[in-house]
Amino acid sequence: MNPKILKALKIILPLLLGVFLVWYSLHKVSFSQLLVFFKKADYSWIILGMFFGFLSHLSRAYRWLFMLEPMGYKIRFGNSVMAIFSAYLINYTIPRAGEIARATILTNYEEVPFQKGFGTIVAERMADLIMMFSVVFITLFLQFDFIYGFLIEKFNLPKIAIGFVLLAFLIFMFFKFIKNSNSRIALKIKTFVSGLIEGIFSIFKMKKKWAFIFHTLFIWVMYILMFYVTSFAFEDLGNLPIGAVFVGFIAGSFSIAATNGGIGSYPLVIYAALSIFNIPEEPSIAFGWIMWSAQTIMIIIFGAISLMCLPIYNRKNNLETR
Repeated sequence: MNPKILKALKIILPLLLGVFLVWYSLHKVSFSQLLVFFKKADYSWIILGMFFGFLSHLSRAYRWLFMLEPMGYKIRFGNSVMAIFSAYLINYTIPRAGEIARATILTNYEEVPFQKGFGTIVAERMADLIMMFSVVFITLFLQFDFIYGFLIEKFNLPKIAIGFVLLAFLIFMFFKFIKNSNSRIALKIKTFVSGLIEGIFSIFKMKKKWAFIFHTLFIWVMYILMFYVTSFAFEDLGNLPIGAVFVGFIAGSFSIAATNGGIGSYPLVIYAALSIFNIPEEPSIAFGWIMWSAQTIMIIIFGAISLMCLPIYNRKNNLETR
């Protein structure tokens, strides 16, 4: 298939999926019903959740400085913050384009080579992936009996286990083939994997690794608190059990990768996760929509401000340094 067509499909398909899921969620809970939940919501909790989300983004911007410093680049915190918010906003238009834009902003305004800036972003994502798996592990530990009982009731576990074994075998054979192959694609994959591994271990070589680890933990604690406190905005949800908070948070995090910024998919995934704990359908979907809307509004506002202010901020700083 033509590379241009493939590139266009990568952009269009997530958008179409998001539009379809928006329609589907509104089919399950009408727009007028959603408005009722929006009107009844306690916005003090929603604002507090947005504040926690904002703190996580600031912490992410500050954490980025630790990764660039060992390579000899001391970038301005303002540029780091604006690059982060700009990247989040751009991801709403073209999936994963935000990471490229983020590295490009550093190249344009801080003279950090693109490949080095992008390498730190990949390493940062690996640290976040480790945190995500840690949250999954904690959730399984806290709710093992409940989750195991649910899986036994709803799914055929022996077939799932066989599927996982087959998948692991295929992955093993794939990497074995790549390791022994000298084709162009194999060499690219090996270079990419070795770069990822180097990026992960570079975290433990940095001078301020404990500060990096602290900010990584802080970011994810803010994420979970953002989800948890926003749930208090709905009387219909009651007090969500800790298991529902963790399962809902994990499901919502994965949904963001499915469509641009989780549009359409986030409310439905939150509903599916909370339904495991017998939370009613309508407040679950409404909670998903308000949770997604609050964070999206914050990203749109601060992302737009960042894109507008980046050239102004850097022009002013360039004049002051002359």
